[in-house]
Amino acid sequence: MGEESLAPCAGAPGGHGTMTESAAATTKLVGGDPCVDFVNTVGGRVPRGAASGAPSRVRDDKLGTYEDLLAWARHAGLLDEKATRELARHAGRRPREASRVLSRAVAGRETLHHALSSLMAGRLPTPATLAALNAELGAVRGRERLVPAGDGLQWKPVGSGLLLDSVLWPVWRAAALLLTSGDASRLRRCKGEGCGWLFLDNSKNRSRRWCTMEDCGNVSKVRAFRDRRRRRS
Repeated sequence: MGEESLAPCAGAPGGHGTMTESAAATTKLVGGDPCVDFVNTVGGRVPRGAASGAPSRVRDDKLGTYEDLLAWARHAGLLDEKATRELARHAGRRPREASRVLSRAVAGRETLHHALSSLMAGRLPTPATLAALNAELGAVRGRERLVPAGDGLQWKPVGSGLLLDSVLWPVWRAAALLLTSGDASRLRRCKGEGCGWLFLDNSKNRSRRWCTMEDCGNVSKVRAFRDRRRRRS
């Protein structure tokens, strides 16, 4: 897209071989909610159609491997270092299962994106989207129980053994809360060309337009300045 694209949401460049190299570990967390940040694990989204909420084409997906998924979860504060190392070792012993979890993660991310986009457009998610959401939420809830923890409660996995899909559980817990709360009314889509990231608008006047002013906001300013200068000349 030339110099104007600047890939503001893509995070730092990097390969997908290890977690330390993963671009997922440097993706900006600007969504205001873990599940929204998860939807934003792409460099950008290109609309496929003019209709609001239409399916979009992902540009520069940050989740190319299970290690990328772990790297993002660690970066987002959803996993501690010990759990990240344990899951990485377990994935190394069960690569096929790790690959299936990754496929679930990407499919779930797109389902969640569609659901959030529908709500932003004032529509209910389609029955197929709701069914997919309920399947993931049911899988999480079926494997956790509330247990005492200090002066409060916390979610704890049922049974023993390391579960590779546990990396996704905090995301789906956050999604369940967001989708059923009034906070969904604050969802916005970045106006930056080729971005399409979502965020919760917590600004005083609900006037936030960009994922970040430093990235898409500045790109838009530069583009508008060039357009004005072009028209004058």
